[in-house]
Amino acid sequence: MKIKKILVSQPKPENKKSPYFDLAEKYGLQVDFRPFIHVEGISSKEFRKSRVNILDHTAIIFKSRTAIDHFFRICEELRVNVPDSMKYFCTSEASAFYLQKYIVYRKRKIFYGNGDFNDLLTIIKKHKKENSLDIKLNYLSEFNEIISYLKNNLSKDDLLITIGAGNVYEIGEELVGEQSEK
Repeated sequence: MKIKKILVSQPKPENKKSPYFDLAEKYGLQVDFRPFIHVEGISSKEFRKSRVNILDHTAIIFKSRTAIDHFFRICEELRVNVPDSMKYFCTSEASAFYLQKYIVYRKRKIFYGNGDFNDLLTIIKKHKKENSLDIKLNYLSEFNEIISYLKNNLSKDDLLITIGAGNVYEIGEELVGEQSEK
């Protein structure tokens, strides 16, 4: 069976230098681009309800460019000036370089891993004390581990946002279901 069509689950690249166009031309393929994932940021009103004060934190972890865009959008809407002393931890070098769109890139305040979250945790643990508070970091890969950890560590006023691919939303739904039963 000869492949004639390829479906790519991302937006169509804006420039023609994408390898998808090279493949299409070389092998006579039809390449369709359909973004399957849409990330929508919360409004500044919703963010205020969570009672999180950005300036109370000395470091931020970013997993993607979209997260960076939404963070700085919220800061702008709330009229929060992010201090120059803020540290940024990114899962990849590409995300770290993307920060240049919003801040002056300085090696002493931007840190990144190789795309693996465990690698990023190692880097964050090197900066263990921020604001004289101990940072506790855990990587939990199994849902049962995550739910057990959250049950033991979340307090009444904590905000839990479950974001990710697949069925990660079930963690929040299970915790909410248990709370409503009580």
